[in-house]
Amino acid sequence: MYVRLAFSTAIHVDPEILIVDEALAVGDAVFANRCVRKFQELRERKVTVLFVSHDLGLVKQLSDRAILLYRGRIEAQGRPNDVINRYIGLVLEKQEPAARKDERIRSSFRHGDGASEILDVKLLNARGESALSVASGEPVTVRVRSRFHQARRDPMVGILIRTRIGMDVYGTNTGIEHASLGDFQAGDELEVDFVIECWLTPQAYTLTVATQNADGSSHDWLDDAIAFDVVDTRVAAGVANLRAKVAWRVSR
Repeated sequence: MYVRLAFSTAIHVDPEILIVDEALAVGDAVFANRCVRKFQELRERKVTVLFVSHDLGLVKQLSDRAILLYRGRIEAQGRPNDVINRYIGLVLEKQEPAARKDERIRSSFRHGDGASEILDVKLLNARGESALSVASGEPVTVRVRSRFHQARRDPMVGILIRTRIGMDVYGTNTGIEHASLGDFQAGDELEVDFVIECWLTPQAYTLTVATQNADGSSHDWLDDAIAFDVVDTRVAAGVANLRAKVAWRVSR
């Protein structure tokens, strides 16, 4: 309650610079939502806010720029999405000391224990051609090819679509889709296709892919492996194209 009172007082004195250190972590959902709305008001008024938090979702939502501090030094800085990817990777590197650093496939960050390696990622349009631009509603295929370096039982392959500012739009994996892949030995290769109808609004997106253990820990995780655009003849707000149909009636 002391921290909540201090935060409430600080934001109502019209500050030029506001420093907030984990204050939103102490409140309930109603308090947190009020604080988020207040942050957005401060942003519109061009108030500088230094927001310190481990809540990655809030960092994405509230920040224009992010800095990752590690052992008293700046580890990364820049776009919130890129810095958050670096933070997640740093956490996994500490948990998985044998993480591989292979960067043969371009990505904003790559991490994993190296049990398998993603060799190729493709986004295929309705004609089966590699594409970096697809139409809203077009059936597309995400093809992930990987090779195992260690024997693994029932691994998973997953995909994640994000907006250009890093908001998660859609993600799934072979476990969620009840596709049991079986057992693999070192040297085995695997190709998995995810076929989706791309009902997204026209804007830029990125595709993140991963191979994983059954418990969700990563063999090979590639953030933003592919950047692609969705195009449409109509403009729509948000990220989902829900294909609204309009009906109207006139009474006189």
